[in-house]
Amino acid sequence: MVMKQTGLFTRTLIMLASLAMLAGCAGRVAVEDRHPDDPWEGFNRRVFVFNEAVDRAVLKPVARGYRTVAPQPVQTGVGNFFSNLGEIRTTLNSLLQGKPANAGLATSRFLINSTVGIAGLWDFATHMGITAEEEDFGQTLGVWGLSEGPYLVLPLLGPSTVRDTSGLPVDIYTYPLTYVEDETVRLSLTALRIIDVRAGFLEQEEMIRGDRYSFIRDAYLQRRRFEVSDGELGDDPFASDEFDFDDAEFDDGDFDVDALDDDAFEEEVESDDADFAD
Repeated sequence: MVMKQTGLFTRTLIMLASLAMLAGCAGRVAVEDRHPDDPWEGFNRRVFVFNEAVDRAVLKPVARGYRTVAPQPVQTGVGNFFSNLGEIRTTLNSLLQGKPANAGLATSRFLINSTVGIAGLWDFATHMGITAEEEDFGQTLGVWGLSEGPYLVLPLLGPSTVRDTSGLPVDIYTYPLTYVEDETVRLSLTALRIIDVRAGFLEQEEMIRGDRYSFIRDAYLQRRRFEVSDGELGDDPFASDEFDFDDAEFDDGDFDVDALDDDAFEEEVESDDADFAD
């Protein structure tokens, strides 16, 4: 069974690599109109249109049906279950990024929710105030200094970058569902996970304005950069004690307060009142 999975993942990676190679020559967007982070926009938009068609025909209707049929507690429990499985991935990547504290929190969450939380259906750890930042191998590569590379839209998988695509194999092999030997159970759980994730975006997509492709691209890149930097937006020169003002630039001679005597001020006010009366 593991060998079958390995062959499947290998073929998937070959397909993704081939698509990335084709992207270099598939674009037809004018050079001056290209987004600096999206040099393959022509190719990406075509894949985006394909993904949107699949979503409208299959995923979105199923997700809506899931939201209608499944009670909210069930939806919450399903989301908690799959999120709990992701704590293992967070633990491993936190260690690779040199974040032992976050790794400890993720491990604690997994142990608590898997036992007291009944296989992760109940997020008891959060009620205890135990939270951890989610980490994946794409983030780990970013922390290690690997550039994110061009923006890339993957068939069925959606928004990504060259760096995040490179991290997919590790993310796949560090997610417990990969090792479920019963193929029917594994595929059923995977389908349920996809439907649950898609259902979670039904309300969020109402916020999209203007060009849907550009909105999703910019939102994805911004979110990923935020995650890789752990929310650090860089140094603010105005927040530094070493930021000096040049007194010469604020010379009193440029703004002579004494020159504005009372008589001159009253004359100016009377002139303005006369103009207003006219």
